[in-house]
Amino acid sequence: MKKPIKETMKAGLRKKLSFLFSRKITVIILLFIQVAFVTFAFFSLYEQFIYIYLGLIILAIILVSYIASSNENSGYKIAWLVPFVIFPGFMALVYLFVKTQVSRHFFKKTVQRKFYETEKYLTQNKEIYSSILNNEDKSFARMSHYIASCGKFPTYKNTTAQYFRNGEEQFEVLLEELKKAKHFIFIEYFIVELGVMWDQIIEILLDKVDEGVDVRVMYDGVGAQTILPGKFDETLKYYGIKCKVFNPFVPFLTTVQNNRDHRKIVVIDGHTAFTGGTNLADEYINKKVKFGYWKDSAVMLKGDAVWSFTMMFFQLWELNEKESANYLDYAPHKYHNESFGGEGYVIPYSDSPLDDETVGKMIYLDIINKAKDYVYFTAPYLILDSEITTALMYAAKSGVDVRIVVPGISDKWYVQKISNCYYKELLEQGVKFYRFKPGFVHTKDCVSDDKIATVGTVNLDYRSLYLHFEDGAVFYKNNIVADVKKDITDMIENDCKQITIEDMNNRNIFDKIFGGILKIFGPLL
Repeated sequence: MKKPIKETMKAGLRKKLSFLFSRKITVIILLFIQVAFVTFAFFSLYEQFIYIYLGLIILAIILVSYIASSNENSGYKIAWLVPFVIFPGFMALVYLFVKTQVSRHFFKKTVQRKFYETEKYLTQNKEIYSSILNNEDKSFARMSHYIASCGKFPTYKNTTAQYFRNGEEQFEVLLEELKKAKHFIFIEYFIVELGVMWDQIIEILLDKVDEGVDVRVMYDGVGAQTILPGKFDETLKYYGIKCKVFNPFVPFLTTVQNNRDHRKIVVIDGHTAFTGGTNLADEYINKKVKFGYWKDSAVMLKGDAVWSFTMMFFQLWELNEKESANYLDYAPHKYHNESFGGEGYVIPYSDSPLDDETVGKMIYLDIINKAKDYVYFTAPYLILDSEITTALMYAAKSGVDVRIVVPGISDKWYVQKISNCYYKELLEQGVKFYRFKPGFVHTKDCVSDDKIATVGTVNLDYRSLYLHFEDGAVFYKNNIVADVKKDITDMIENDCKQITIEDMNNRNIFDKIFGGILKIFGPLL
């Protein structure tokens, strides 16, 4: 079987890549036609029917009042209200279209129902929480309680953790762990791309299928839209790999497309899991150079905490399934009877954009607000909301050493323009920024006071905090805390240039003006 799949994956599928460009153009044309039609219809009505226009103006005034008084984030309010001032009637139609889509409400209910069904499998061990409350810092107990009660993910002990400073380190260990699988492999990524990395993984997965291992792969419909050939999922299914495309991209105007699966999860036999910033593509292990050296990070967990990652996977995998799996068949000790050991506490968590909880954001705010000595971040994308901006400023002004490592080479030029505006504002309040000179920093790490750290997929931007499905893990008094701190401090000391207020003031006038305009619409980008 391995020879046909090699021929298919390396020859047949790559041959289809020649058609990717035309497929991409077709999607763009379809979207453009829809936007052009709506715009033409509106302005035709505007020119011919003054009463319709006046009606839309009244509707716009009502909607502006509604937006201003809503509980939405202030950044989103501004991003909506500014276009309303320029095109009130047209924006009234756009806003109603975005907010009243049946497909989005159906999708939201489906996700919430599945998450609710799995809650009973994610209950907090009372002995562990009692130990935290009585023996540890009360502030961590409050975070643990919040994530368990609102985020629906418990705190664990009996879990070992290993930190990887780059994608290359993680990849080597990932291959070895995949080879050890005896019962099941679950893989969920935002991006999967053909290349060196995927070639080695797929060979192992096919061997495991031959051995009777349950292999499942899920990737995001938008993340793979321009880099995978059509019906890639069907090819994997043909060779015995169960495969799903999460929220497949369709060339029709719908806000459902905003809610992407940005998570990165691997679960092996219920007792081993990986997460972090790396996707399954060659730039993440620097086999392909796109934006200089690609700096990433990841963690491997072994133990009880893996259970939460297993349930995260099922929560999205089973969205369109009629029956649920017998989840206990995938528990950590099903195929591992011994204790795992480990130090401190681990809280794996997932964040859904379709509930009322911004778990990733609240974890970041909790760490910033409770920092006493220092708080360090790595941030590939910096488009902050007012709450995180205020928290960072207050921490710095109150004497906390606040440092943020950002890319030296950005993969999105417009994000860099917006981020520059935040740099200046925060620098003036004492926050320190460092550019990673060798290339692009894709890590989403945070560490504070030698006690607590997070590693995962949550960026410091609106998309991660509000629109995407994300995941990560909080580590308290665990060896990962020291590893994350050393990684960030090593970058700052050896590979970074500190950004100064003078650097921001010396930007050309175009960057300042254009960046300021883009900042207004940052929540929508």
